[in-house]
Amino acid sequence: MPAPRPGRVLVGERALRSRIAELGAEIVRRYAGEPPVVVGVLQGAFLFMADLVRAMPIDLATDFVRLESYGSGTTSTGQVRLTHDLATSIEGRDVLVVEDVVDTGLTLAALRRTLEARQPRSLRVCALCDKTGRRQVDVRVDWVGFTLPNVFVVGYGLDYGGLYRNLPHVVVLERI
Repeated sequence: MPAPRPGRVLVGERALRSRIAELGAEIVRRYAGEPPVVVGVLQGAFLFMADLVRAMPIDLATDFVRLESYGSGTTSTGQVRLTHDLATSIEGRDVLVVEDVVDTGLTLAALRRTLEARQPRSLRVCALCDKTGRRQVDVRVDWVGFTLPNVFVVGYGLDYGGLYRNLPHVVVLERI
């Protein structure tokens, strides 16, 4: 069977830029005077987080975590592992988690539990893409860039087996 390839564009470059500017403005209003620690979830959120923090002209700190639940496939294994932890203490601080995609909610729920145990003052989530139709657990996402249908997507940081992160838009991964 041939390898999956990028297909139709779901979210174009212009829509990405526009929505990220809107999200940045909304988030800035929430954190006015309260510098948050912006925590990117590697690797998928790195492009989104870079553009998002540039759209947030406030004082902030950044850090990253890395979780694995997909391996090299297109479906979650259901097992979430923390493979890279924060270098910064978040105790008593406002934390904004930046995610690429929230689908089943399993990864985000596990990350929330891990971070909440560290007693941040607040913990909010901004996701580039939300697939509410795939939800297995109820998770709160405070800011959503785009709600997507139940399709596997790549581009703009999102990957399939490490490929396609560098595409400038979000596209459906098609089986040929």
